Parts: sequence; C-alpha cells; structure tokens
Amino acid sequence: MLKKALNQFFQEVNYKGWFLILFGTLTWSLTMVKSGLVYKIGMGFWGPNGHDGVWHIALAQSLANGSWSMPIFSGELIRNYHVGFDLILTIIHKITFIPITTLYFQILPPILAFLIGLFVYLFVLSWARSKTAAWWATFFVYFAGGWGWLVTLFRNGEISGESVFWSQQSVSTLVNPPFALSLVFIFAGLYFLIKGLKVRKSHTTNYMLLATFLFGILIQIKVYAGILVLFGLFAAGFWRMLKRGGIDLMKVFTGSLIISILIFSPFSRDIGQTINYQPFWFLETMVSSPDRFYWPKMASAIANYKLAGNWLKLFLAYGVTFAIFWFGNLGIRVIKVPLFFKHIRNIRELSYIEVFFYSVIGMGVVIPTLFVQKGTPWNTIQFFYYSLVFSGILAGVFLGEFIDKVNLNTREIPGSPIRIRTWYGTVIVVVLLAITTTFGTLRHYLPTRPPAMISIDELEALEFLSKQPNGVVLTQPFGKEAADTAAAHPPRPLYLYESTAYVSAFSGKPTYLEDEVNLEITGYDWRERRRLVEPFFGENCKIDKSFFSRENISYVYLVKQNFCNREFENFADKIFENLEIVIYKIT
Repeated sequence: MLKKALNQFFQEVNYKGWFLILFGTLTWSLTMVKSGLVYKIGMGFWGPNGHDGVWHIALAQSLANGSWSMPIFSGELIRNYHVGFDLILTIIHKITFIPITTLYFQILPPILAFLIGLFVYLFVLSWARSKTAAWWATFFVYFAGGWGWLVTLFRNGEISGESVFWSQQSVSTLVNPPFALSLVFIFAGLYFLIKGLKVRKSHTTNYMLLATFLFGILIQIKVYAGILVLFGLFAAGFWRMLKRGGIDLMKVFTGSLIISILIFSPFSRDIGQTINYQPFWFLETMVSSPDRFYWPKMASAIANYKLAGNWLKLFLAYGVTFAIFWFGNLGIRVIKVPLFFKHIRNIRELSYIEVFFYSVIGMGVVIPTLFVQKGTPWNTIQFFYYSLVFSGILAGVFLGEFIDKVNLNTREIPGSPIRIRTWYGTVIVVVLLAITTTFGTLRHYLPTRPPAMISIDELEALEFLSKQPNGVVLTQPFGKEAADTAAAHPPRPLYLYESTAYVSAFSGKPTYLEDEVNLEITGYDWRERRRLVEPFFGENCKIDKSFFSRENISYVYLVKQNFCNREFENFADKIFENLEIVIYKIT
C-alpha cells in the first residue's frame, strides 16, 4: 500500500518537472555548499553564512549537548526564537553522527531545495490541474528575481543588487534554512490539504490531520511563516464557510492554532516587546540608504513633508515609494497582475486557495510596512519573503494558463508561425529576466576566496577547547572599528567580520557574550554584560578578578593581538597557545 502510494506520488511529476527541480536544487545549493569546508587558509564562509550559519551551528551544538540554554549568553534559557530547524538538525546529527557543520552546509541544503520544488510542483498541479502551470510556478519559486539588477546596471555597469529594494530574492532562499524549511512545510501542507478536500471521505481525515500538524508546528520552524499561514487559513476557512463549503478548513485552522500556541508559548516570553510600531521604515530607508535604491531627493521630500505637516504630499510621496518597493521586489513576477485583476472582477468566484494566497501576500506586505523589530529593524522584512514566493506561484499559474491557451489555439489554427514565434519569444524573455538576479547573486558565492574564515590556527584552538571539561568561555567583544579596517583585506577572520557565535559553535561551549546581533533580536540585555567585560580587553586592562567566580567563567579565549594577555596570566593558567590564539583556564 505504501509503495503504491509513493509510486503514484512521484509519477505525478513529468520528466520536464524533474529536470527543473534538479536544476533548481543545484543552483540554490551553490550559495551554501562551499561554506564550512576547510581550505588552505582555513574554514571559509561566503555571504551571510559567516554569521547566520554560525549562529545555527552554535544553537544546534548546544541542543546536541542536551542543553536548552542560550549558547551565546550563558546562564539564560533560549527564548523568543523558533528552534524547529535547529532541533531537526540536532536530531539528524544524533542519529547519523554526521558533523553538524557538514549537515548544515553540504547535506540539508540540497534536500530542502529539492523538497521545496517537489511540493510546489505537486501542489500547483493538484490545484491548477495543469502541468504547464505547475512547471512555471516551480520555475518562479526557484529563479524569480526583482529589478535591483537594472538599478546597479545603470549606476555602475554591474549585474547585482538583489536587495536594492530591501528583500532577498529566490536564489538566496537556502542561506536562511528556517525559511527554506518553512516553505517545505507550507507547500506540503497545502498539497495534503487539497488532497484531503478532494478524496473519498475514508481518506479525508488522514490528509487533514497531516495538513493540520504541518501548519501547526510551522510557527516553531519560522515564526513569520506561522503567523501568515494561520491568518491565511482563517481567511480561507471563513470564505469557504460563506460559500457553504463546510467547516473542514476552519477545523484545520483551529487545530493548527492550538498546536502553535502549545509549542511556541514556552519560548516566547516578552516576544511582544521585540516588535515596534514604526510605519514606513523600509520605505524611508530604501530611498535614504546609499546601499539600497537611494533616492535622496525623495528622502528629503518625505522628511520635509513630515516636518511641515503636509499630509497630502506626504501621502503621495509614500505612495510612489511603496510602488517602487513593491514592483522593484516583484520583478518578473509582475506578470501575475492580469490574473489579479481577473480575480478582482470575479471576486465571488475565488477559491479558498486563492483567498489563502492573497491573505498571505497582503499580510506579508502590511506587517513589515507598519512594524519593525527592536534593535534590528530590518528583520521583519522576512514576512515579505512569503509575499514574493506566493506572488511567484500566481505568476507561474498565469503564464501556464497563457501558454496552454496559445498551444490550444495553435493546434486549432494550423500554420501560424507568427503565433509560434511570439510564444517562444515570450518564454525566452521571461526566462532571461527571471534568472538575471540569480546570475548576479551567484557571482558573490563562486569566487575561490571567501569573504570570511576561521584560520587553521583558530580551528586548532577551538578543537582543543572542545575537548576540555564543560564551562563558560569569555571572549573578546566584537570591535566594529577594527572590523571596518580589516574589510579591505579579505578573507577576514570571523572576529573581524561580524559579531558571531563562532567560539560557541566550534568549541561546543557556552559563551558569556557572543553574537550581539541575535541577542538583540531575541531580546536579551547584552549591553550590560558588554559594559562589564570591555575594560578587560582595552589598553588599560582593568580586570576585576572577582568577576570570573561571580559569573562562573571557566575559560578565556583570546586573540593574541589583545592588549591584556599578560594580565590574565597573573590569575589564570595558560592551557593552550599557538601563533594566533591563547586560551586560559580560570583557577
């Protein structure tokens, strides 16, 4: 029975679909698979992997050690963070004994990319009943990009600019593994939901329970996805009830909501305090930041209209800026617009899936437009990622319907070379415009020299530290000025790249203070700890020896260029030293 079901499952994808899924998997994986490997210079990291990847490795390593403590803020438990992906990573590591770093960078990325493409294809095929629509929807999920490359092409002759309008695009999905995993859960859930509402009553319950479970645990995989999907399920379920379609979908929503509350509330203390109401922050910074779209005249106009209280002009300025933000990020997905207007004209005929789509797209736009995350305001742009994914699927469905209609008309009217050339021309233009962003972004991941690294000497030191008895490690706080100075000479060591969790990640030990970025996102009071330890590492070397017993510090991990190395020798044992690193054990 199971074998028959699996065969039927995989036979739904034709050879063109398999080729697209495999090619998309390979393309996406290029952003990940080179990071985390050891080269002559050390362990290399490309793109955000030097920060985000290291954070997930630290979290998974801590969970693998049997601890729910915050690995980068000793003495505190994990809170205000979705640990689903990291927990799955840990479980796979425990079962297979494959190193967490290898799983994170080389093994899980292609698996996630493959599953996303597979479930998108199967879902759209079940919904739209068109292999053409399923193929193009999957294509846009893998390759659609914005118009940022046009901006950089005109400004400096380069094809890049993926995040000129703030949002990342399709090619960067895997550099955010919880986001990638959430897409697997979303589209698998939608696929089983459709199956459950279509099949015989005897099989409905199993499919609906599976969809409810996938949607319910989504919030612990990616909280942004959980919020959007719950809202979309409620809207779609309510719409289905209005159309006398029954309460099945509302049951799925209710079950998913209960599961979400049960699994997320233990980790969400004070989560409301991490969100600030700050409308149009992304619009204002998009036109005022030189590394974004940058339109200084508009930025100045918005500031002046605010000061003068000229609300009409301010409203128009925000309207223009929002249009740039939306259509700039939308890119080639803009071809979905005719489908959108078709749905508006026939709004009463919308299906529950279409209501779900538009609810998710709408909320994915509204939330980051009005709210930002405390300390790291740009983090809420991740809501918008889902708006782009679902917009890409609608674009694929529209293009698929258009191509099916052209093919039908061509068969009915033989000998129409102009129509055929138009069809091929349209396909070629769409493909080229879609993949340009992918091409521009991959250029940053393919060079042999990484932007960031952990040197061979540091790897040796971290390996030594990992074999010591468990204890809290004190590391030198991140120095932005030194990091900015080192930026001109890549590859930079991680301690001169960003405030990261690399000591905890690669030693398996909790640290007193690391990765201030994620501590800010999750709402920890890290600034007080930094104030306490900064004097230990400055030129004056004011070290409070009682601090180490009071804060239960067992080790000090120092880069040799630190001014205070000799001061630590007065009350700590040097247990490791090489050309770059010194490790002390507090006695």
